[in-house]
Amino acid sequence: MNVSLDICNKSLNKKEEELCGDTVEVIKTADAEIVILSDGMGSGVKANILSTLTTKILGTMLKNGETIEDCVETIAMTLPICKVRQVAYSTFAILQLFRDGHAYLVEYDTPACIVIRDGKKLELPYTEREVAGKAIREYRLDIQEDDYFIMMSDGVTHAGVGGMYGFGWGRTRVGEFIQDQFKKEKMTAARLAAAVINECSYLYHQRPGDDTTVVVAGVTVRKDLNIFTGPPTRSEDDEVLMRDFMGSPGLHVVSGGTSATIASRILKKKIVASLIYTDPDIPPTAEIEGLDLVTEGVLTLNRTVNLLQAYNKGQQDEKFFKILDESNGASQLARLIIENSTHIHLFVGEAMNPAHQAAGLPFDLSIRMRLVDRMIEEGRKMGKIVSVKYY
Repeated sequence: MNVSLDICNKSLNKKEEELCGDTVEVIKTADAEIVILSDGMGSGVKANILSTLTTKILGTMLKNGETIEDCVETIAMTLPICKVRQVAYSTFAILQLFRDGHAYLVEYDTPACIVIRDGKKLELPYTEREVAGKAIREYRLDIQEDDYFIMMSDGVTHAGVGGMYGFGWGRTRVGEFIQDQFKKEKMTAARLAAAVINECSYLYHQRPGDDTTVVVAGVTVRKDLNIFTGPPTRSEDDEVLMRDFMGSPGLHVVSGGTSATIASRILKKKIVASLIYTDPDIPPTAEIEGLDLVTEGVLTLNRTVNLLQAYNKGQQDEKFFKILDESNGASQLARLIIENSTHIHLFVGEAMNPAHQAAGLPFDLSIRMRLVDRMIEEGRKMGKIVSVKYY
């Protein structure tokens, strides 16, 4: 069972603070993916430094194969209990998802993680023990595809204190809210994280009383996405490119008119163009039997990359997902990259497009290549494994 994590985290800063006191770190190792959430005491710069220090220490030690006991002991020695408040300088939760299909979760003084399976909250047995004078909770379980782990700082459970909920939203209500989201549509980590953080903002009346962070990690199997754009430098390499492209498992997308013509000729399948413009700025898509999506080139790629960039900047709000769900080629391609892939394989031709030369357009090959480079960069920021072959 070769599983991976679809991970998204979103935060709200405490009102009038420029920095968030919560920090999230994601680490990939040969046999596991590790997600660390830390909540620094207080707010602002001090809390940010404390939580960042905690995640960096834990991340470095876990990546180097240290045991959780050694990690907690190091944190205990580095960040002692505050003598005045008698509380930890920094709290944390660590989720380790092993590629063989089991997970390990440890929590120190954070709200308990919520696990969703088949759209329902899963109550997990745990053990409590003391490590370096700190009481920690440990969970071990076998995982399934489409399991979701929702980790949170106490800003989530405290949302609504003194307002709609006298003592805060609370973990039970948070769990009920999350379950309700799964009744609406198939969730993704980004959509669920956005829904939870938007509800927190509403409960705080857009003035959070505490740093608030939610991390959603969805279990997914490997999903390959293959994208072919641009004609090869030598026309005799058309068949080589198409053989490599179609021979790669997963979904297959062709972007560009000349690229589509090459695919049609090699596959011996007709191009069926759509005449429906759902967006006046994005040319319509087409269909070729055997391919999952056929789009126009530069204009579509540019809009796609802009959507990927907005996603990576944390702009996953209702407006963003409304655009992402549109039927134009750019939104469809961005949706495949964001929500339906773990591995992206780019097959890029480096020839000057003859269609642009014939039309007398001032097209620079570097425009398409820059878009490809940006797509690679934004994909990797999302944690995707991205490969590229040039022809």
